[in-house]
Amino acid sequence: MFALRPALRNANLNKLSFPSSRTLTTVSSSSSNARPLLRNAARIHGQRLSMLMARTSFGAAPASGTQFLRRCYSSSAAAQEETPVLSVQDMMPVENIRNIAIIAHVDHGKTSLVDKLLAQSGEALGSTRVMDSNTLEKERGITILSKVTSVVYNTTDNQAMKINIVDTPGHADFGGEVERILSMVDGVALIVDASEGPMTQTKFVLNKALSLGLRPLVVLNKVDRPTSRVDVVDGLLLDLFGSLGATDEQMDYPIVYASAKEGWATRDIDAARENMRPLLDLIVEHVPAPKVDRSDSFKMLVTQIDSNPYLGKCFLGKITGGVLKIGDKMQALNPEGKQTESGRVTKIFVRRGLEMIPVDEAGAGDIVTVSGIANASVNSTLCDLTVTEPLPSNPIDPPTIAMKFSVNDSPYAGEEGKNLTSNMIKDRLLKEAETNVALQVIESENKEAFEVRGRGELQLGVLIETMRREGFELSVSPPRVVYKEDAGQRLEPIEEVTIDVGSQYTGTIIEKLSKRKAELKAFDENGDKTRLVFECPTRGLLGYSAEFKNDTSGDGTLNHTFLEYAPFKGGLERTRKGSLVAMGSSGSATSYALNLIEPRGKLFVRPGDKVYAGMVIGESSRAGDLEVNPTRAKQVTNIRTVAKDDNIVLRPPVEMSLESMISYIAGDEVLEITQSSLRIRKRELDASKRRQNLRNNRTE
Repeated sequence: MFALRPALRNANLNKLSFPSSRTLTTVSSSSSNARPLLRNAARIHGQRLSMLMARTSFGAAPASGTQFLRRCYSSSAAAQEETPVLSVQDMMPVENIRNIAIIAHVDHGKTSLVDKLLAQSGEALGSTRVMDSNTLEKERGITILSKVTSVVYNTTDNQAMKINIVDTPGHADFGGEVERILSMVDGVALIVDASEGPMTQTKFVLNKALSLGLRPLVVLNKVDRPTSRVDVVDGLLLDLFGSLGATDEQMDYPIVYASAKEGWATRDIDAARENMRPLLDLIVEHVPAPKVDRSDSFKMLVTQIDSNPYLGKCFLGKITGGVLKIGDKMQALNPEGKQTESGRVTKIFVRRGLEMIPVDEAGAGDIVTVSGIANASVNSTLCDLTVTEPLPSNPIDPPTIAMKFSVNDSPYAGEEGKNLTSNMIKDRLLKEAETNVALQVIESENKEAFEVRGRGELQLGVLIETMRREGFELSVSPPRVVYKEDAGQRLEPIEEVTIDVGSQYTGTIIEKLSKRKAELKAFDENGDKTRLVFECPTRGLLGYSAEFKNDTSGDGTLNHTFLEYAPFKGGLERTRKGSLVAMGSSGSATSYALNLIEPRGKLFVRPGDKVYAGMVIGESSRAGDLEVNPTRAKQVTNIRTVAKDDNIVLRPPVEMSLESMISYIAGDEVLEITQSSLRIRKRELDASKRRQNLRNNRTE
């Protein structure tokens, strides 16, 4: 659809001449159905124009997510026809653009806040947490991928502003998503829970923003809760800014008090609580306009890669120089400055709410998605053919956890999946590494296994779950930490651990973590809750989350983030007991056999589950592994007895999630991944070879 130019808003359409022979429906500017924002009316035939006017009455609320021609939000100017209006298709002046990232600790309300900002600008959402569009994000209730949206907002002085908003993950395992998008924005909004205060990820993301010279604004969220501690949290934030070396300008941060759930924000906690306009006004006031030059050559740093079934690869980033138009020639430079591909721009998209809207041109300072070439990756520079130097990219923290991915070679391999070979696994991992800069993929010498390095068990678990749903079958090893060598000294990653737990559990927590080489750094009591801060080796946290839940009866939170590399702290005590390992032939577990095995430990399988020799079917009650036969059936004879056989009643088996299994498996075990099954098994299925390997290890 096209619409009239602004100069034609008040024109009488009767006086316009059209080359078409069709009759144009007469519409006067005084008609109640006339919409002021219409452009290029000469291209609209009369029948289409009358249908457009009938569907889009002036002053009506936005009807659907596909309606692009929408007025900017302004509660005071909704009925004023003289209000200056800019649509999202218009190339905004640089001084009217604001780029901001929403950063916070997990569950402090980032995504809910973005929902309310979109609703405030007039977007029809239809549900909550609309930015969490990924299937795994919806299931887990967390943000995994950074996402960009934008709103066009009319300020109180009727100035149209375009605000590009980046919603970021809050979990430490996805910190790489936060690090790479900070190059796109000119300011950050730090969301802090008014009850919990600053947490581990709050410190991490704030440190990254301050190091880039960004001036944060602070949003104290959930201030309507009875447990909120506004004054205390304000003091803690001031201490945090100071400890991270913030400049005087960064220390002078404005504060907004908000409730994202209720949909209001205010600069004064005692003021009226109506809507999100105070926060939007503060963003316009506090965040600077992009410092770019549109007369320069086109340059854009690729921050994220999307896949489109019709366009192929699409590259997201902020244009840092020049103006880009459809059909322009461009090239891709890798971080070393070497050209990887050249081509022409086929599509340019900007964001508006939940939509990607195609435009003909975009200027420096705006965040856009571009297609036209295929051979570019994250941190590549898309630029004009005259540009020879790539744009600098922000370095990210190194991965701390590694796991080996290999082909599934169990007796049931190939029965439940469709992507089975090592080449398929390799291609999928390399494709993931292209878009996720926090992951590293290293191929083994025999080309059969691949070491994948990441930030934590949750990040690798999300990758495994994604591959599993795509039809892959594979085996993964237990996670191990990534060590460094410095001047002949072995260094290991150290995590800062923050635990909020009931006071009655503090003794158990301190005892357990002390055995894992953790050092207690802070002890803060607040009523019946206690906050413990530790510095613990990453390897000491592997497998601890499940143990923590049991020790606290689920009444506690554990958060950790990478702190530094420090000298190796020595070996850890073995905390896990032995395994119940199946022997005999493959088949289905029987109630009779499991009833005999149950007194030996905890079971992971139930009657009817498929088992095979070398598979771990439970946890032994003792330290060593115990071989059992879960497929044994009761002998059927013609001997009759007076007493009837007792009914077999088994305890429910232990059910573990994917992340729990990753944390649980021992060094000589692997996790078998298929579309419908998760099985723990020994790396070596043959029992005699396992015993021989055990003897050899003892000899060494």
